[in-house]
Amino acid sequence: MESQIGAIVLVGFMGAGKSTGARSLAAELGGQALDSDREIEQSIGEPIEAFFDREGEAAFREREEEVVCELLARDDAQVIALGGGAVQSERVRDALTRHTVVHLEIHPEDAWRRASGKGRPLARDPGRFEALWRDRRALYESVSDAVVPPADRDALRRALPFVRALGDAPSGTRLVWAGAESGDYPVFLGRGLIASGFFPPLAGRRFVVTDENVARLQRVEGDERIVVMPGEEHKTIHGAEHVLRSLAQGGAERGDVVVAVGGGVVGDIGGFCAAIYQRGMRHVQVPTTLVAQVDSAYGGKTGVDLPEGKNYVGAYHQPSAVLCDPAALDTLPAEEVAAGYAEVVKTALIAGGSLWARVRQGGEAGGPEIMGCVRTKLAVVAEDERDGGRRQVLNLGHTVGHAIEAATSYGRYRHGEAVGIGLLAALRLSERDSLRTEVAELLAAHGLPLTFAGASVDDVLALVDRDKKREGGRVPFVLVEAPGGVTPGHEVDAAALRAAVQEVYAG
Repeated sequence: MESQIGAIVLVGFMGAGKSTGARSLAAELGGQALDSDREIEQSIGEPIEAFFDREGEAAFREREEEVVCELLARDDAQVIALGGGAVQSERVRDALTRHTVVHLEIHPEDAWRRASGKGRPLARDPGRFEALWRDRRALYESVSDAVVPPADRDALRRALPFVRALGDAPSGTRLVWAGAESGDYPVFLGRGLIASGFFPPLAGRRFVVTDENVARLQRVEGDERIVVMPGEEHKTIHGAEHVLRSLAQGGAERGDVVVAVGGGVVGDIGGFCAAIYQRGMRHVQVPTTLVAQVDSAYGGKTGVDLPEGKNYVGAYHQPSAVLCDPAALDTLPAEEVAAGYAEVVKTALIAGGSLWARVRQGGEAGGPEIMGCVRTKLAVVAEDERDGGRRQVLNLGHTVGHAIEAATSYGRYRHGEAVGIGLLAALRLSERDSLRTEVAELLAAHGLPLTFAGASVDDVLALVDRDKKREGGRVPFVLVEAPGGVTPGHEVDAAALRAAVQEVYAG
C-alpha cells in the first residue's frame, strides 16, 4: 500500500455509520463530506432502491464504480463515505491507494438492525445479509489503512489526528483504534516505525524508559532517557523507584509522556510508573519483543513483582499510543523470539478461526499473525477492561506459568517459555489431549521447553494457590473446549491440578 495521502475515505458494511462519520470528520476539518450513495442518487435522479430493483445489481455496480472513481479523482475532496459494496470493484480498489482508507467495523447483528427496512435492496434477507457481511469483511481489511472497531462512533473524531499522522509513517503502516472503558488510543503497526523517527501527535516532553540491552539496539528520540536493568528479576519495587526518582530529578510533569521502549518488563514498569507518578501521566508503549508486540503492550495492565508473586503490585493504566514495529524483532536472539511464540499460540487458541488456522501451520510469526493477535486482545479488552469476566481468557496458561516463573526466582525461564509450559498444563486440565499434542509440537518446533526444572511440583502448586486472581479461597482456571472456545472461571480438582503440573515437571 502506498504512502497515505489524499482524502480520508470511509469504507465498511451497511449501517456502519460511514455517512454520519464523514460529516463529523468534515466538520472537524472545516470542509464538506462527500457521500457516494447520495452522489449516485443525484446522478440517476431516483432512490438507489428503485434503480437497483428495476435495472439489477450489475447495472447499479457499473454506475456506482463510475461515480466513486470520479469522487476519488477529485483533488478538493477531504472526506468521502463509500457505499458498502463499492470496494468490490477492482478499479475502485486501485483508486483508493492514493487515499487514507478507514474501515468502520460493525457487528452483523447491529448492521441488520440499522439497515433492514431502510430501503436497502441487499438488507431484506437476514441469511444473505450475514453472508454478505462475511464475504466483504476481507475486502475492507485489504484496502484499509486504519480500522475503527464497533464502538461509540465519536471515537472516529478522536482518532482523526492519528489517522492524519499516518501520512508521516512508513509506507504500509496500519492503525487500529483501541477502545476501553477508561479511554481509547491508537495502535500503529508498521515495519520501520522506530528507524523512521515516527511519533504520534502527543504534546509534552518525552521520558524514554528502556533497558541496557534495548538501548544499544533501538533508538527512540526523547528529552530524557532512563535506563533500567534488563530481566524480570529487576521488575521490582526498587526498579520502579529508580524510574520514579529519575522522572522527578528530570522535572517530569503530568503533561509529559513516558515512552516505554522494550519488552514486557520495560513496558510493565514504565506503564506502572506513569500510572503512579504525580497520580498519573501519559505513556506510550514501543514494544520490541514478540511477547510485548502480541500481548503485554496493550490493555493497560502495568505492574511489578514481589517475591510472593508475579505482578502483585500494579495498576490499570491504558497507554496513549502503541508503536509496534516488527523490524525490532530482527535484533532479538532466537530464544527471545521463540518465547514470544508461546503468546502467539495462546492468543490463536482464544481467537480460533483464521488466526488459529494460520498459526497451526507452523512457521514464524510475522505481520499478519501479530496483527491478528493485536486485534484479538483489543477486542477482549474492549469488552472487559478490568478482568471482571471475558478478559480473564487472556490468562490461559498464565496461572501455572506465573507460578513457574516465581518458583524459579524469575531468572530461569523467560515469560513466554513459562507460559508455554503453563499452556500444556491448561490443555491437560481441559482434557483436550489431541490439541495438547498439537500445541506441544508447535512449541517444540520453535525450541521451547515442554517441562520445567529448578523448582519442585509442590513449590509451583503453593504459588498457584497464592495467584493474585484467587477469590473466595479458590483460584479460577481458564480452560479450552476448542480453538475459539476458551472460557474462564473454572474450578479444578486438586488431584487433577497436581497431575497436570507433574506432567510438565522435568524431575
